[in-house]
Amino acid sequence: MSTREVVVVEAVRTPIGRRNGGLSTMQSIDVLATAQRAVVERSGIDPTEIGQVVGGCVGQVGMQALNVTRTAWLNAGLPLEVASTTVDAQCGSSQQATSLAYGLVASGVVDVAVASGVELMSRVPMGSTIPSDPDVGKPVNRRYRERYEFTSQFEGAERLAERYGITRSDCDAFGKLSQDRAAEAWAEDRYGTQITPVDVPELGEDGKPTGGANKFTRDEGPRETTLEGLAHLKPSGRPDGVHTAGTSSQISDGAAAVLLTTKEKAQQLGLTPKATIVDVCLVGCDPVVMLEGPIPATRKLLGDNGLSVNDIDLFEINEAFAAVVLAWEQELKPNMARVNPNGGAIALGHPLGATGAMLITKAVHELHRADLEHALVTMCCGGGLGTGTLLRRA
Repeated sequence: MSTREVVVVEAVRTPIGRRNGGLSTMQSIDVLATAQRAVVERSGIDPTEIGQVVGGCVGQVGMQALNVTRTAWLNAGLPLEVASTTVDAQCGSSQQATSLAYGLVASGVVDVAVASGVELMSRVPMGSTIPSDPDVGKPVNRRYRERYEFTSQFEGAERLAERYGITRSDCDAFGKLSQDRAAEAWAEDRYGTQITPVDVPELGEDGKPTGGANKFTRDEGPRETTLEGLAHLKPSGRPDGVHTAGTSSQISDGAAAVLLTTKEKAQQLGLTPKATIVDVCLVGCDPVVMLEGPIPATRKLLGDNGLSVNDIDLFEINEAFAAVVLAWEQELKPNMARVNPNGGAIALGHPLGATGAMLITKAVHELHRADLEHALVTMCCGGGLGTGTLLRRA
C-alpha cells in the first residue's frame, strides 16, 4: 500500500452514442479532447500542474492511432509540456489507465495525473487493428494455439453461461433490469453531475461541416424493453446461445476522464476531493472463457483490504454480457440492489477503451448522490484479464 493517499478530484464522461448515432460523425480525438478539457475546467486546476496523462483505447488504428491520448490533449489546447501515453488492456483499457495514473501519483513520480479513455466504434469497428490487406500477421500463432484455444468473447460468454448454469431467461431478465434502471436514472437526472456535453459539428449534404454545431447531451443506448421483446431476439453468439443483442453490451462511442492527485496536493491547490482510491488491481484468468476476470479481481481487492462483499455499498461491473454479471453474482453473492443501480453497458453502451473511466466516473458521482461510502469497479477483458478499483467517498 502506498504512503501517499491518492484522491479523485473530478471525473467526467461524455454521453454515450449508439452505433452510427450522435457521435459517429466525429473524430476520436475531438471526443476525447472534450472529456479531457472538461475534467480540467470543472476541477479548476491549472493544467500545467498535471504531470502525465494516461489514456485507454482498444482500436489503436486510423483516427485512434499515433497515441490518441496525446493527440487529443493537444487538440484540446492543453499544455504541450504535459506528456501522454495510450495503453491497451482490451475492454479494461481506461480502468487500467486509471490504475497506472494512480501508481504514478502514489509512487511520487508525479503529483497530479489524468486518466482517460476513448472509443468511436462506429468509425473504428472491432477488428480494425487486424487488416486483411496489407498482411501484417495475426495476433496469435500456432505456438499460442498449442497452449490455449483461441475463442471469441461471444463464445467465451456462452461457455461462461454453461459453466454457471445461466439460462436464456436469466439473461433476458437481467437485460431488462439494466434498461429499467437506466431509464429511471435518466428520469431522475442521476447522471447530471457527471456528463459533459459534446459539440457535434453539423454536416451538409456533401458531408462537410457547415460551421454550425449541435449539443450532444444524452445517452442514446437506453430503449423501451419488455421481456416479450427480448424473447424474440435471435442469439448473437451460438445459434442456440443464451445471449442476444438485448443482453450484451452495445457497440458505442464515447470518452471519459478522471483527475487524480494526492490529498496533500489537493489541499495545497484548493481542490476538493470526491473520492479516495483505496486500491487497484489487474489480474489474469482463463483466456479461453476469458470473461471471469471480475471474480478474482473482486476477491483480491476485498481480501487485500480486509473487507467483505457486504462492506461495499456500490458495485459497477461492466455488463459485457449478462452472464458476466450473473456468474460473478453466484460467486460473490452481493446484494444485487447495490450492483449497477443506474444501469450498465447493456442499456447504456460499451465504448471499449472509454468504459473503465466511465464506470469510475459513475461510481464516484453515485457515492455522493446516494451518500454511500465504498464502491468497487471491475471489468472483464479480452484475453483473460480482470480490472479492479476500490473507492471510498471523500
